[in-house]
Amino acid sequence: MGQSASKKSSKSLSCSCSSSSSGLRARFASVSVGQPAAMTKEELASCEDSTAYSSRDCTVDLPDECLALVFQSLGSADRKQCSLVCQRWLTIDGQNRHRISLDARAGLQDAVPGIFARFDAVTKLALKSERRAESIGDEALALIAARCPNLTRLKLRSCRAITDAGMAAVAEQCSVLRKLSVGSCTFGFKGIEAVVRGCSVLEELSIKRLRGLPFAIGASTSGDEIIGSASLRSLCLKELIHGLCFAPLIFGSSNLKTLKLNRCSGDWDWILEDIADKVLGITEVHLEKLQVSDRGLASLSSCVNLEILHLVKTPECTDISLTAIAERCHLLRKIHIDGWKTNRVGDEGLIAIAKQCPNLQELVLISVNPTVRSLGHIASNCQNLERLAICSSDTFGDAEISCIASKCMALKKLCIKGCPVSDQGMEALAKGCPKLVKVKVKKCQGVTPEFAGWLMACKEGMVAVNLDTAAPTEQAEPSVTESGALENNEQSIDRIGAVNLHSSSCSSRPSPWKAQMGLFAGKNFVVSAIRRWSHGSSNSSHT
Repeated sequence: MGQSASKKSSKSLSCSCSSSSSGLRARFASVSVGQPAAMTKEELASCEDSTAYSSRDCTVDLPDECLALVFQSLGSADRKQCSLVCQRWLTIDGQNRHRISLDARAGLQDAVPGIFARFDAVTKLALKSERRAESIGDEALALIAARCPNLTRLKLRSCRAITDAGMAAVAEQCSVLRKLSVGSCTFGFKGIEAVVRGCSVLEELSIKRLRGLPFAIGASTSGDEIIGSASLRSLCLKELIHGLCFAPLIFGSSNLKTLKLNRCSGDWDWILEDIADKVLGITEVHLEKLQVSDRGLASLSSCVNLEILHLVKTPECTDISLTAIAERCHLLRKIHIDGWKTNRVGDEGLIAIAKQCPNLQELVLISVNPTVRSLGHIASNCQNLERLAICSSDTFGDAEISCIASKCMALKKLCIKGCPVSDQGMEALAKGCPKLVKVKVKKCQGVTPEFAGWLMACKEGMVAVNLDTAAPTEQAEPSVTESGALENNEQSIDRIGAVNLHSSSCSSRPSPWKAQMGLFAGKNFVVSAIRRWSHGSSNSSHT
């Protein structure tokens, strides 16, 4: 009797579900209580349509432009995988890939037609060969240039088979080129001159370890004509034995804003003197391991629009030239000084900066010995100071850090390395610097690991503390090194594995030229910290 009641209950439940619902929902409800249900023709057709729609490729409805935007937001690896899905995706990816990097060994020449048939919209190109491998030559470069008429950025690395003729082909075919970076190549001044003359919108030029330069200044120019570019905004010369031959280019570029001279041989005093007379609009100057004295540096005081000054390991420059610049260049925002332990830049120069440069936002002092006397003036007068780094200083101790903490109200980021500070002095940061968000302390043996947690607790977690109290080890002295404009600022470039090229064996030992010049300084803690701090802010204005 109980079984019959159960059956009646089941039947009544299924009937109630069937009567209270309609369509597929009612059918599924009846099946759930154990009663089989047959689908009508209309319901079956609806299910078939739904299945067909779910298996349909909905991306065919997307315009090519929308699909291209999706691809551009993907990483390089994901983008390569997507290009293998179908012929349409492969085509769209190729047509919208604007930035590629290619292995520039000699075998690339045979693959150029196929590569640029697929990637026909390239505007940013990097060609990099192995140091001891045979690179592409003029013929291959001319072929690439002809395929990339809209090229705006070009980077050449270790392309030793390229001559002045190859660069002339680039100048002829790529007239809209805006940025050129060359390194470890063997063509000479005429190749650079061809690009400067042929590319009327060239804005940034970076030249590193160019081997085919003449010994005499202006030896490659036609007569007394001074080459130059009205569009050139940034020029970086790095590790050039005969870099002085580019003096006519500097003088002829009247709209130059940024000049970086790094480890170039020769006496640069007279060059800087002429720059002050001929390139008055310059706003950023980097001088590193350069033969320049107070005479040359002081002449830059005529560049009253100067905003950024990097003075790195120039032992002949003293407080005298720094004071001269401060007295006239009141717009200075960023100053980096590496005194190289010579003690020729100290309190006097820093006090002049403090009194004359109220807009100072970033100050980096390496191997310089400031005291409370100069730091007090900086903290009091430079109310906009946001980033401060003191490294390898024998005089920056507890009194100095207390001075900074009590007076630098706008300070946001502080870096201290290899200085005689202790926990007692660092405690002042807990009460001062209300806008502080980041502190880095390295190789300061008087600061204990407990300090990091204590400071974060005092600031209620609003300050990030990076602490490394390891004892100093023998290594190269810290330096604020600056590489070429395109090397630092350019985003990562997609590498296209289009050709399988085999290189000759490559030794890891430095080249004889590097050994001669003694260029073994590398990136370090201070460099990475300051660059990260300054990320996002423009170092120079471009028009």
